[in-house]
Amino acid sequence: MSDVNSEIGYRGATACVAAGITYRQLDYWARTELVAPSIKSAAGSGSQRLYSFGDILVLKIVKRLLDTGVSLQNIRAAVEHLRNRGVADLESMTLMSDGVSIYECASADEIIDLLQGGQGVFGIAINRVWNEVEGSLANLQGESSVDGSIITSGKDELAQRRKRKGA
Repeated sequence: MSDVNSEIGYRGATACVAAGITYRQLDYWARTELVAPSIKSAAGSGSQRLYSFGDILVLKIVKRLLDTGVSLQNIRAAVEHLRNRGVADLESMTLMSDGVSIYECASADEIIDLLQGGQGVFGIAINRVWNEVEGSLANLQGESSVDGSIITSGKDELAQRRKRKGA
């Protein structure tokens, strides 16, 4: 896994594409503080939120949990737990759920124990979600949280042209 640059922020539309959610979902989750942008919050009409890599990772995890039928109440509890853990600790974690409760597993033994107990129905390997988000963001542009300058991965030709023109 590559280092995550905490100085790069992603606007709402970019966060939606990377997480696979609608802008309506993003807006609702930000307003209800399920997943609020950690770099820059909206400060009224026309202002732009800036989401960190970790925020987008959590957005994608929330989407996966919702798609599997986990209640929003249980997702809120899981998101709070993930926030307390920090992004670096998430790389080796697998979230398991029976559709009602969410369990954190840090090793294969814990997953096996959970499955043998009849608890787990599905799992979300955070490192795979991490890689998916990194791959999505590699083709999208972010901006510096320090000076607002556009940051591209170098793979998008149109973004490179815009950067050269200063637009």
